[in-house]
Amino acid sequence: EVGCFELTEDGIVGLSDPSGLFLSHINMLVPGTCVTVTIEGRRPLALEVQALVVPSPLANPRRTTSGIDNSRLAMILAVAHRHLGAKLMETDVYVSTIGGAKITDPAVDLALLLAIISALEDKALPVGTIALGEVGLAGELRSVTGIAQRLQEAARLGFKRAIVPANATLKAPAGMKLLQAQTVYEAVAAAHS
Repeated sequence: EVGCFELTEDGIVGLSDPSGLFLSHINMLVPGTCVTVTIEGRRPLALEVQALVVPSPLANPRRTTSGIDNSRLAMILAVAHRHLGAKLMETDVYVSTIGGAKITDPAVDLALLLAIISALEDKALPVGTIALGEVGLAGELRSVTGIAQRLQEAARLGFKRAIVPANATLKAPAGMKLLQAQTVYEAVAAAHS
């Protein structure tokens, strides 16, 4: 189980609702950002993923991560290149999670991919959008465990749109619209619809 604490003048205090620690642009249009909901232990946590894509002067462009596994980034970049035609071979790519969170949950894949494409195109995702799903090497989206719990947490925090795998059988929480996609191509199209 994961616990989040804050160091105050009175000592260490437990945070009952830590999701805000891992979000910074929840109500702003910022290219290169996407929110997902991860499950740490039994607790769903909303988490913002940020990406920066810039032209590289180097023969071997940089791939820098903070909070996300390097091999996961390499796989997402390969999928984006192969299935979306994303021109990333001559760019430096930097990705990070907010608040120093370290994520191994495969549910972050789709948010990572959408953040990278958003940064590459310099086009922000609509406010109130989250993305959940594992990305396969064939460009397909796979469902993740606890998706209903993740969507409930996102709805509680005010998110109105969720991009999810099409094979996930679920009902949208009140006030949330589900955008289902079978492939990364469909997910990118849904993100900007």
